Amino acid sequence: MGSVVEYKGLKAGYHCGYCDCEEGKASCGMWAHSMTVQDYQDLIDRGWRRSGKYVYKPVMNQTCCPQYTIRCRPLQFQPSKSHKKVLKKMLKFLAKGEISRGNCEDEPMEDAVAGDFGLINKLDIQCDLKTLSDDLKESLESEEKKKGKSSKKEESNELSRSQDIEEKLGSGEPSHSVKVHTAPKPGKGADLSKPPCRKAKEIRKERKRLKLMQQNPDGELGGLQARREPSFCPPKAKSNQPKSLEDLIFESLPENASHKLEVRVVRSSPPSSQFKATFQESYQVYKRYQMVIHKDPPDKPTVSQFTRFLCNSPLEAENPPNGPDCGYGSFHQQYWLDGKIIAVGVIDILPYCVSSVYLYYDPDYSFLSLGVYSALREIAFTRQLHEKTSQLNYYYMGFYIHSCPKMKYKGQYRPSDLLCPETYVWVPIEQCLPSLENSKYCRFNQDPQAVDEGRSREPDRLQVLYKKVVMPYGVYRKQQKDPSEEAAVLQYARLVGQACSERMLLFRN
Repeated sequence: MGSVVEYKGLKAGYHCGYCDCEEGKASCGMWAHSMTVQDYQDLIDRGWRRSGKYVYKPVMNQTCCPQYTIRCRPLQFQPSKSHKKVLKKMLKFLAKGEISRGNCEDEPMEDAVAGDFGLINKLDIQCDLKTLSDDLKESLESEEKKKGKSSKKEESNELSRSQDIEEKLGSGEPSHSVKVHTAPKPGKGADLSKPPCRKAKEIRKERKRLKLMQQNPDGELGGLQARREPSFCPPKAKSNQPKSLEDLIFESLPENASHKLEVRVVRSSPPSSQFKATFQESYQVYKRYQMVIHKDPPDKPTVSQFTRFLCNSPLEAENPPNGPDCGYGSFHQQYWLDGKIIAVGVIDILPYCVSSVYLYYDPDYSFLSLGVYSALREIAFTRQLHEKTSQLNYYYMGFYIHSCPKMKYKGQYRPSDLLCPETYVWVPIEQCLPSLENSKYCRFNQDPQAVDEGRSREPDRLQVLYKKVVMPYGVYRKQQKDPSEEAAVLQYARLVGQACSERMLLFRN
């Protein structure tokens, strides 16, 4: 069917879950009836993000807590000391059933926006999906052999609620090296703009490794093994190399191991048979997570809420021959411990990345630091997908919010980049942090002459779906008398960029 969206415009002055400001948040949003994975990839590369079927973009120079899109580069990723600690803790638990409790890093991290549905009353967003479905069917039937399924009426209220479940990794626990709250001052802890300190022993090992590499230039680097070896059976790291991420995740367990952990990827939209079969169990985990971690009352995490935010997706499933074996689209990565679900990572698999949407887990297993563990597993998963699909080589972690201490831990998955909010180029996080210490809102692109290369240059070519007919905006504009209509369409064009405006259909009624 392709992408069909209904632009809802600017929503400003609503409650922010990060700083608790009552009227500080500002974002532009659209309801996505359907969306191709390529269009969504291009949108997240312009600062957009989805929550259920609602796709939104913070107004960066206006919102109280600017949200910068962050991506990690898995092919160069090296786990930090605290990441290794989490992976070793899991291995120890699986092998011997040992639990190391009483450590502050194991406390679940409160995600400030999950479960905050204050927008329901503030935003009067109505989306006539029945009309949209009917229009779509008639206008696209002749072009498409397959008819799009018509949406349920219940979806009309989804988008206003969806705006507030925005983060996934926010529910992950921060690890030791992350307790950075302000600009580094003498004696005040780690300087995030510099690489993490290393022990003298590590430095000596590194020198020895480099020396050996010079003597043997064909020798592989430990960190690059992931690219060449199938990740399900990684090679043992040589004694003079640090263990790779895969070595630490897939270390073989003894025959008499106490526990068995299995990670399954199931398609959530459209729901696969495995997804349907495990839906109730998965929902019960989400319900307990919301009640214990986010202190929701028992009646609040309803099935329809869970479905709207974490199961429904506008992304169309695609299975091209050169794509990943599981295909592109929206999935749940389920963590099965001894035959029961203990955590679920909601992810999107897109042409160039794995995009993390949300994580929920059984609170009884908080001691396993499942937020950190799942992020590391998702990085390893991206590396695995890259082996078959070479252009798929990034891991998007949602938004980085420097002004919110609870969200700064995302900057610990190095190397990583932040998206410039003005020119939409990626800038290494180390270069961005000094500016962010001085100002909440920053343009990261250092070139003052640089402009947004993907900007809307020819709005008349934008595609509109109006009265069951697809037409360019240039034609639609001549039929319109309302000046506010032009302002809305041009705002949409500016935010989605030229390429998406020509591919996606903008529904107007």
